[in-house]
Amino acid sequence: MDAYTPTAYDSMYEDSSSGWGRITSQASSRLQHFLDKVTPYPLGRWAGFLVIVFLYAIRVYYLKGFYIVTYGVGIYLLNRLIGFLSPMVDPEQEGPALPTKSDQEFKPFVRRLPEFKFWYSCTKAFLIAFSMTFFSFFDVPVFWPILLMYWFVLFFVTMKRQILHMIKHKYVPFSFGKQVYSAKGKSAGAADPNAD
Repeated sequence: MDAYTPTAYDSMYEDSSSGWGRITSQASSRLQHFLDKVTPYPLGRWAGFLVIVFLYAIRVYYLKGFYIVTYGVGIYLLNRLIGFLSPMVDPEQEGPALPTKSDQEFKPFVRRLPEFKFWYSCTKAFLIAFSMTFFSFFDVPVFWPILLMYWFVLFFVTMKRQILHMIKHKYVPFSFGKQVYSAKGKSAGAADPNAD
């Protein structure tokens, strides 16, 4: 009779059945369940994000510190915003993806960073920054007005470049305000099936 030799699969199974593996697996599963539940509600997600930002701002204000953490979060959010506003395929590198003439095929705007991932990364950044405010070694003393001024300079330069890119390649990264077409040729005497 041959002796049983454990495989790599068995060791993975044993690790996940241990105390720490089970806890992280359950936490990951619950987080994914929560994310699946909130995905169809963008207004609620962004309202929750604003509450987190507000709580973080109050904490930083009352502690009168952690400005370097806030600056880091601001730079990260600026990076995420550029990804959110940029097309997945850069027209400068791969040719025009959007039609430039009326006889070309319409290709919808596809973001490099989808809205849900944008929200998730921003929320996660503020939760990490909020947790960093509980550790004093992250409170590096800096003169915050210079950081704020530098962030605004970066924001305006980056947004100017992004807006010029949008104008040059004729794309708008937002879908609100789209023209809605009504059905023409509906006769007044035609019965409406939804009339009852």
